[in-house]
Amino acid sequence: MKTVKVSNMDITPPKTTSGDFETPPMCIAGHCVVLCVGKRRSGKTTACTSLVEKMGFDYVIAVSATMASNKELMSRLNIQHEFDPDDPMVIDKIKEIVEGEAADLERYQEEMRRYRKLMKLIHSESPLFRLPEEDLAAFYRDGDFKPPEHRYNGRKPKIAVIFDDCLGSAVYSKPRKLNGLATYSRHVGQLKEGGAIGVSLFFLVQSYKCQSGGLNKVVRNQCTALMVFRTKDAAELDDIASSVAGEIDRPTFDRVYGAAIGDGEGHPFLLVDFARRPTHPSMFRRRLNEFIVL
Repeated sequence: MKTVKVSNMDITPPKTTSGDFETPPMCIAGHCVVLCVGKRRSGKTTACTSLVEKMGFDYVIAVSATMASNKELMSRLNIQHEFDPDDPMVIDKIKEIVEGEAADLERYQEEMRRYRKLMKLIHSESPLFRLPEEDLAAFYRDGDFKPPEHRYNGRKPKIAVIFDDCLGSAVYSKPRKLNGLATYSRHVGQLKEGGAIGVSLFFLVQSYKCQSGGLNKVVRNQCTALMVFRTKDAAELDDIASSVAGEIDRPTFDRVYGAAIGDGEGHPFLLVDFARRPTHPSMFRRRLNEFIVL
């Protein structure tokens, strides 16, 4: 078999992609869809909280029926919105929040264009009567001209949504809206001039697959990173290994899982980063801070 290359048919990627944002160099990339799988008391909530902290999100939207029991841990995050997973409108409310951020950013950008134009006129030789009265009124405060304000100084906010203890709830049992959010999370809150605000999603589950009321295959297939905690359930490990077989063969999965979990002391977990950065030595980690290099 051979290939024949033709000219002028190269794929040209965009300079920026919808919803992407910078995270610290050793963190996973944003925006992400992260699935944390671990039994009760496995340490998944602590690990997920640490990851969200390190990624530098501006705020968190929490969807959980048990948030109060993790209040001390969750207080480390800037949780600005909390929703009940049985609320049938929860996904709509999340989208509304993000779309509101997009509208506020566009408001700021338009006001900045008006402000800069006004400042240019003021510093020119144009007489004052030619200045737009609406803009004079909008930007003159406390005896001086001041630029418009935006709580993120004109950049896109970084938003995380955490789904915790949602097994059997409406958000999982009737997943049509959740499937859409997981599939198009980077494109939520679209901007008129291109791009979007986007959201990162974190799902904390006790079982990778569940016959009823669990996280469905559509969402699982969208995950960009997987955190697998210690389990004695061989069938569950089979399910996880089978689902990632397109990226990792079974012998490799068994090797890295064994290396990550070890003797099970200290709540270890295997992190698989399917969208790893070229600067990272491996897509596998033991916890967050130790790469497993094959």
